[in-house]
Amino acid sequence: MENMDVTVIATSLPALARDLGQDPITLKLALTSYVVSLGVFIPISGWVADKVGARTIFRSAMITFMTGSILCALSNSLFTFVAARFLQGIGGAMMVPVGRIIIVRSVSKAELVKAISYLTLPSLLGPVIGPPLGGFITTYFHWRWIFLINIPICILGLYLAGRYIENFREPDAAPLDMKGFLLTACGGGVAMLGFSLIGNHLVPQAWPVVMCVVGSVALFFYFRHAMRTEYPLLDLRLLKIATLRASVLGGSLFRVGLGAVPFLLPLALQEGLGLNPFEAGTITCASAFGAMFMKALASRVLRRYGFRTVLMVNAVFAGMAIASYGLFSSHTPYFVMLLAVLLGGFFPSLQFTCLNSIAYADISSRDAGRATSIASVVQQLSLGMGVTIAGLVLQISNYLQGHATIVEADFWPAFLIVGLFSVASVPVTARLPKNAGLELTRGERVAGK
Repeated sequence: MENMDVTVIATSLPALARDLGQDPITLKLALTSYVVSLGVFIPISGWVADKVGARTIFRSAMITFMTGSILCALSNSLFTFVAARFLQGIGGAMMVPVGRIIIVRSVSKAELVKAISYLTLPSLLGPVIGPPLGGFITTYFHWRWIFLINIPICILGLYLAGRYIENFREPDAAPLDMKGFLLTACGGGVAMLGFSLIGNHLVPQAWPVVMCVVGSVALFFYFRHAMRTEYPLLDLRLLKIATLRASVLGGSLFRVGLGAVPFLLPLALQEGLGLNPFEAGTITCASAFGAMFMKALASRVLRRYGFRTVLMVNAVFAGMAIASYGLFSSHTPYFVMLLAVLLGGFFPSLQFTCLNSIAYADISSRDAGRATSIASVVQQLSLGMGVTIAGLVLQISNYLQGHATIVEADFWPAFLIVGLFSVASVPVTARLPKNAGLELTRGERVAGK
């Protein structure tokens, strides 16, 4: 539901912007407001799940997400739409991390890579169905209907969660770090919102600068607070573990590049190449087919080459695939674009499986919630930064080339920059020991016999 919602919105963004009387780049606020909400509420997701019960929080999150979806469909202005997306983000902040905690606590490390692959397979249906469905609805009906398709999915999810998920709790959960929550909420939320407002004309341009400074100062004070507190909200001391550090820091750079694609690619296909939303959606969804194909091969590749080698080499291929989107033009054959986007889903899928699995290679079950909170916060903020950076580079490219509106030539610098971000993760993952994650790959051999 969540993955489909993101891809549906991205495909429908130009039409949605015109209906709300906004520039398409301005609508990146709809994507970043969602990520801001994730950054604020993900840190407490692990604690709330431990205290109240994973199943209870998981189902409540789905109801919150569905409510936000309905309000999105009813929105008539940029402000109400962004506010509804923020509410959706509260639901998303609990759904994905809590779902991951449930998986980590339910399976052995010998089965973790396989379990993570299974976990991501259903979510890949969203990117497969979302772009063409969103494009079809936007082209032949109205964009408001794209949010209402979440209702039956949510109802089914509530039933399945109630029937099959155990209500995991941590009997001696640590007390909530309220000071840490306020600092991370202010730091991450205000800084992300400030970055997303740079270059827009919605507010005076001094405001985004002030917001970025205030957010950065709050994050600095949280860092000092976390180092001195026994039970910090985000336990940064866990980053001393090499495998978690590589997953979080290296993964953050990689996800900046990947986070930009759902925003940038549909915009390039529609505003740059003149395709309608449905045509753009059929090309965009090809990445999900590449991702699904790689999921079947991920375990074999990791057994053969190991986490460190795969993370380094594959990041380069993924960055090149993203940068290649900038070569698309009105003369590029449809089949060539389809093949390029297919490969653009193939390599990132392998990278995500590696990053998500190795994060837990040396983490105990008791620390799973805290590790998930750190990994999820950085992951979502990185994806949001990808949208912000892509939008900013696109605006600069458009301005420097002197175009009155967004045109085809404005997009290649943006794709190049976000592709380089993915490649920039290599120096971080290169510091991993050669045998990093060996227990996970050894477990896969045993599990495969």
